Amino acid sequence: MGPVPFRVGVALAISREDVLHVARLARLEIPENEIERVRAELGAILEAVGKVSELDLSGVEPTSHPLDLVNRWAEDEPRPSLPREDALANAPDAVDGAFRVPAVGS
Repeated sequence: MGPVPFRVGVALAISREDVLHVARLARLEIPENEIERVRAELGAILEAVGKVSELDLSGVEPTSHPLDLVNRWAEDEPRPSLPREDALANAPDAVDGAFRVPAVGS
C-alpha cells in the first residue's frame, strides 16, 4: 500500500488487504467479523480528510494544532507522599518494602 493522493471528487476505496496491512503495522488484531466494518470506517475517514483538499487554504498558515496550546503548570510544592504501606497494600508481590516486577526480557 503506497501513498494515496487526495483528489477532489475521487472516492478512495480501502481494500481488505489495506485494512490488514494497517492493522499489522499498528500491531492490532482485527477479528475476521470486524474487518468489513473497519474497512468502511477507514474509507469514511479518508473521504472526510479528502474534503479538505476542496477548500481554498492559500491564506491559512500551516499548524500542528487547530487551537493554541497552553500548558498550565502547577507550582511544584513539596507535600507528604503516600505512606509505603498504603502504596503496597494491593501489590500482588511486595518484597522488602518495594514492588516486585518481572525481569526485563523475560
